[in-house]
Order: sequence, then C-alpha cells, then structure tokens
Amino acid sequence: MSIKPQIEFAEVLTTLDWVVFLLVLVVTVASVLYGQYKKSKEVNTENESENFLDLLLMGRQLTLPLFIATLVATWYGGIFGVTKIAFESGIYNFITQGLFWYIAYIAFALLIINKITPFKAVTLPDLIGKMFGPRSAFLSGIFNFFNVLPIAYTISLGLFGQLLFGGELWLNMLGGVLIVIGYSMMGGFRAVVFSDLIQFFVMCLGVLLILVLSYTNFGGLSFLQENLPKNHFSPTGGYPISTTLVWGFIALSTLVDPNFYQRCFAAKSPAVAKKGILISTFIWFCFDICTTFGAMYARAVIPEAESQNAYLTYALQILPPGVRGFVLAGILATILSTLDSYLFLAGTTVSYDLVPKKHRGKPILHHIGVASVGIIAVIMALVFDGNIKTVWKTLGSYSAACLLLPVLYGYAFPGKIKDKQFVFACLFGVVGTTYWRNATHSGFWANIDELYAGILCTTFALVIAPFIPQFKRD
Repeated sequence: MSIKPQIEFAEVLTTLDWVVFLLVLVVTVASVLYGQYKKSKEVNTENESENFLDLLLMGRQLTLPLFIATLVATWYGGIFGVTKIAFESGIYNFITQGLFWYIAYIAFALLIINKITPFKAVTLPDLIGKMFGPRSAFLSGIFNFFNVLPIAYTISLGLFGQLLFGGELWLNMLGGVLIVIGYSMMGGFRAVVFSDLIQFFVMCLGVLLILVLSYTNFGGLSFLQENLPKNHFSPTGGYPISTTLVWGFIALSTLVDPNFYQRCFAAKSPAVAKKGILISTFIWFCFDICTTFGAMYARAVIPEAESQNAYLTYALQILPPGVRGFVLAGILATILSTLDSYLFLAGTTVSYDLVPKKHRGKPILHHIGVASVGIIAVIMALVFDGNIKTVWKTLGSYSAACLLLPVLYGYAFPGKIKDKQFVFACLFGVVGTTYWRNATHSGFWANIDELYAGILCTTFALVIAPFIPQFKRD
C-alpha cells in the first residue's frame, strides 16, 4: 500500500464518504432536537429557576449511560494535539496524556464524589464559595474561565476545517465556533449531552477502525519496532523525568476541573457519578491505546509527514470509501464534543459565577456568555499561534499550581482555611508561576518548570497564611 506524506483531503474523499459524513451530522442535529423535545415534556418552562437548572445541569437527571457518553466525549477534543505528541514521541503520549490522568480520574471517583455531594452546588466556584467564602468563589470563577476557554479545541476545529476545505485558519476557527455557539444556545446542557451521545459512539468506532486497519495492513508491534526510533518506546520519550512529571501534576488538575464537577452535579445520584467515572476511565484507556498506536503507525509509514496533520493524512489513505467519511465524522465528533462542553461551561462561568447574585439565573446572560467566550477563544487561539500543546501546558499549569492545593486542603481539613487565606494562597501561586515562566534561568534552575515554582509558592502561602493576623478571620 502506497501512503503519501501529503494529500489534498478533498480529492481523497468520494461521494459516498461525503454522504456518510453528512449523515452523521444530521443524526447529531436530530439528537439535539430530541433533547429539546424531551425538555418540553419534562420541564416546566414557565418556572424560571427550574428552567435555568435544566439549562445548566439538565435538572440533575443525568443517567449512567448519558453520564458516561458526555464525560468520555468531552475529554478528547484535542485529538490533533495528542496524535501530534504520539507521532513525535510515541508512548510518551500514553503516559503523559493517558496514565497520569487515569490516576486522577480514579482519585476523583473514590475520594471526591462523596465530599462534594452534600453541598448541592451548581458549579465548581459555587462549591468553593460554600466551602471557603464569596471571595474564594469569585477568584475560582476567574480561574475557571481561563481553564475552560476552549482555545485548544477551537484550534483543532480550525485545523480540521482547513484540511478539508482550505482557507485561512482563523476563518475556519470562526466559522466552526459560530456553529457550535448556535446549537449550544439552542438547548443548553441538554443539547450538549444528547449530541455527545452520538459523538461518543462515532469517535470511539472511528479510532478503533484506524488501529484495526493499521494492524491488518502493516502488522503488529514488530513492524513498529523496526520502523520507529527507540525513544518512541520510552516512557519519557527522551525528555527529562522532571518534564514528564509536569504532566502528572497537570493531570491532577482534573480534581479541580469544572467539566468533571458539572457532570457530577448533574448526575441523578453520587453512585451514578462514581460508577460513571470508573467506567469512563476504562473507555479512555482503550481510546488512548487506539490514538497513540494509530499515530505511531503514521510515523512508521510516513515519517516525513507534518506531525500535526499526520494522523488524519494517514487515516484517510488506509480506509476504504464510506468508512473514510465515518472516521472523518468521528474525528470531527471528538473535537465538537469537547468544544461545545467547554464553550457552554465557560458561558456558565460568566453568567453564574462572575455576575452579581441578583443577575444569576437569567438564560439571556448565559447566551451572551457563550457567544463572547467563543469569540475570545478564537482570538486567543491566534495568540497561541495554533499550538495546542502550549495551550494545555500553560492553562493547565496555572490550574494545577494555584487552585489544586487549596481545594484539596479544604477537602482534607474542612473549615481550616478561611476565605482570605484561600485567595492569598491562590494569588501567591499565580505570581510565582508567572514570574518563573517569564524570568530567565540558567544552569540547574533552567530545568525547573514554572509549575513547580507555582506549587512551591502556593504551599508556602498556605503554611504562612494562618499566622498573618488580617487573614485569621473574614
């Protein structure tokens, strides 16, 4: 089989591929409309508070199958990012973007679920406000906003559109985001969940088909070992251990990830949330196996391909007509399922966590938040020059270094941290992380990541805050 390192994507696709691709999109739209129909049957739209709770959390009626589908689908919008890492560094991707995260997921299910249930919170900042106080809630809302800005997934969607239709990256990003804004506004969290259900099945089958056909066409592990650099089978990928472990701390930011909390708050019961996370972790494991080894096959077959597009370039050439359209829809599904969730949640942060209480609960503010966040995401994607890995590391570092420790301390020792102490620790971590990121270092210090500096500053602030008189009471 002859595989080219560069292709014109539109020329590879047949009429059958386009029919299958569009059919998947039609089914996705139909699922959103079905969600709206269910809402009209189950929700009293004249009751503003009930309507707003349905908008944000689907009325806390998320069942186990829907919980799993929306949680799994939400986590893989950066498929161009993870396959790029796997193409360049092999199983290092599985360690940094998979294994570390499984540990965090299981910890969330076993240690966090039961602690957050009694608060009956609506959002993560709402939970933090109930644990520590109003200043902490507002500050965590700001953290939340930057943590869920869907920059990486806006870039992924733009790259996908550019590969398929050509044109400028920013135009593809803007056009795609506007479409997602439209259906996110139309049905709220319910629309996100029902679209995720379809996207879940399509994305999982898509990456599985790529791996199966790779094995069928080229053979198994021996083929990869013969055609890949040795570093591709190293857990550290040739990077220093300290660099690899940074991703472990970033993975722990899952414990303060608003998407996890939103779905747990929306679940019908704590048991549904706990079981759903554990089952989802197994599915993520399988998905990561498929994407990591699929990208490694791409590197073995077309090593000179552009790493960011290599996985899709390779996939479209080994797949038969019709299946190409389905897999293409699956890759789009992985992007959309994450982008819509993050976009919706960022809008929730604006309309619920960052506005005065008297304005909360108004759907129009949520719609304004979703639209404004979408535009900001496009602008920030251009600022990051389309580099998904840099986006993840930058935003993940701030979340893990500054917000994670105070929240975990609050879980372990309820009532020990005051409102002002929480704010002081988080802000001190921000200062430390930002300084270290922008300062010039040499020798030993050049290998110290800004995340470690931020964690050290946050820890120091947590230790000294109780001894500062003005922080002892709020």
